[in-house]
Order: sequence, then structure tokens, then C-alpha cells
Amino acid sequence: MAKFLIEVPHEAEELPCARVVKKFLESGSHFLVNADWGCSDGVHKVWVLLEANNKDEARYVLPSPFRSQALIVALNKFSEEEIDSVLKKYELNPKSTC
Repeated sequence: MAKFLIEVPHEAEELPCARVVKKFLESGSHFLVNADWGCSDGVHKVWVLLEANNKDEARYVLPSPFRSQALIVALNKFSEEEIDSVLKKYELNPKSTC
């Protein structure tokens, strides 16, 4: 399975914000109950990290009213060998700084 970061913005006003949080908490989904929120710092977004087979499956975890506005990013890791290979392709010294 692939790992995805989901970001969902929502309204900054206190009541609409509280309603969004409540909707996520009531979902029963482990992913949504343990979501991370930026509201207390003035960033009215929620972030969810999860594993899924594809972006559509990741999107389906969200309550339906939030699916269309969600940004879903497939995450990956790089090995040093992979990056060295790319740098060599462009004839750069892989050990030099960018």
C-alpha cells in the first residue's frame, strides 16, 4: 500500500470550524479521529496520514462533504542511491551540495 497525506481546508469561523471537527470525530474512522488540526494556530486545515491502495481509496475515507476540496498527496521516500543516479544523469557530482 502507498502512504498518503490528506489536507482539507475549512472555514475559520468558530462555529463552522467546530462543526467540521465534530463531523470528523463522529466518523468513527481511526484515521479521522486521530487527525491533526491547525485551528489553534490559525491554520484552519486538517491533516490525515494514511495508507491506501490509491488516491481514490484515500479520498473515500473522508466524510463526503469534504472529499472534493481535499488535497491528497502520495508520499514517497528516496534512497541516496536513487538520488545519486538522478544527479549522475545530469553529470552533477552527487556528493556536492545543491
